[in-house]
Amino acid sequence: MRDIFSQLVVSLSLGLAMAGAPPELPSTPAGKVLAGYLEAVNSGNKDKLEVFIKAHRPDRPDALDRMVDLRWNTGGFDVYSIESSQALNIQAVLHEREGNGTYNRMSVTVSDGNPAVITNISLVLIPPPAGAPVPGRLTQEAAVAAWKTEFDKAASAGKFSGVWLWAKNGKVITSGAKGKADREKGIDNTLDTRFRIGSMNKMFTAVATLQLVERGKLSLDDSIGKILPDYPNSNVASKVKVRHLLSHTGGTGDIFGPEFEAHRLELKTLQDYVKLYGERDLRFEPGTKWEYSNYGFVLLGMLIEKVSGKSYYDFVAENIYKVAGMTDSGSEPEGVKVANRSKGYMRDRFDIVSNEPTLPWRGTSAGGGYTTAADLMRFAGALMSNKLLKAGSLAEATRPQFTTGAYGFGFQLGRPDEARTYGHGGGAPGMNAILRVYPESGQSVIVLCNLDSPSASRMGDWLHTRMPLK
Repeated sequence: MRDIFSQLVVSLSLGLAMAGAPPELPSTPAGKVLAGYLEAVNSGNKDKLEVFIKAHRPDRPDALDRMVDLRWNTGGFDVYSIESSQALNIQAVLHEREGNGTYNRMSVTVSDGNPAVITNISLVLIPPPAGAPVPGRLTQEAAVAAWKTEFDKAASAGKFSGVWLWAKNGKVITSGAKGKADREKGIDNTLDTRFRIGSMNKMFTAVATLQLVERGKLSLDDSIGKILPDYPNSNVASKVKVRHLLSHTGGTGDIFGPEFEAHRLELKTLQDYVKLYGERDLRFEPGTKWEYSNYGFVLLGMLIEKVSGKSYYDFVAENIYKVAGMTDSGSEPEGVKVANRSKGYMRDRFDIVSNEPTLPWRGTSAGGGYTTAADLMRFAGALMSNKLLKAGSLAEATRPQFTTGAYGFGFQLGRPDEARTYGHGGGAPGMNAILRVYPESGQSVIVLCNLDSPSASRMGDWLHTRMPLK
């Protein structure tokens, strides 16, 4: 009888949702727990979160961190619709409060007790439901004004600290800065501030690799072992090709984890990474699977050094930064004082702290350098005008290289049903960045932050769905 009543509540709630009113969660054990969960997450309040966890998630000591992360990443949720409801289980569609109008499906199962304890919970990203409001294209003038308002709101909430720049054909449409580059010294972020960019360095590594291919110094089908005959693992050396490294299909694994933490400040050169990780075997047969591999891009840096006879850093400086006119970019060690380089700040539950304890000795060919918004605009322009790569090479780098369709050679790609884009994001504790290039319209969008993800990517995604594409 209680389940039948619940279904009637669901039908009524769905009708209200379609009419524009938010549905009310049913007064079932599962419905009450979901309501309490959302109230705690949306509040962001430590006491409320701990009270909820003690009552309904006592077996999960990591629940507080998960819920705090969820609040940071989404801004909280509103219930859009209830898809199913029984006494001990409920499934609902939730709408994220911040960002780009994203929807998720949450399913909650609880025990038959008082208080009801969560026995299973899942949250899955889904496309907007049929009939749900989606962002529409704005005029350039309207998009500029609305985007600035989003930055103001995010900065006021402590969720944005950085810079933004939107350009077309090398001319700035809008740009600005918010927050502090150094909180301790009270130094503001400006458009001259240099930000750490994490994995965005992969674009520079890919361009450098393809430049060597264009010059006949390297082939996409060269194996690691051909260039590095002393590579420690013969299986990796013989099977993994340059194209596999560029497209994250080599099975070469990652560099982050306990081993990295134990040796973080000892890893000073690319060779040091190979000494630490080089004996590992393949995670899968090259070319059969896509798996993001920071170590694969470390190996590309090694190949660049071997083939060019220069350090990776010198080769990139001479063949990318200098050619594109990027005068404020580099990968100096963290111990070297770099003018205008911002400090990074990461979350420690409810506090914001320095990210210094997480930083590597130096950025690598997999990521970790620094740049400015203006330099990235110049980089985007140099790509689109074929100053860095020939048209054919750029086309190959920015087309899908595996069935996932989301990655080329060192470039992340937009969805096939949208206007063509390429670029890359970067994220690590205390840093987040994004570059998105729109080659058909000559536009580029850059957001750089000295806060955790998704402080930059959220803002780039917001504009992506609203900006004019001509």
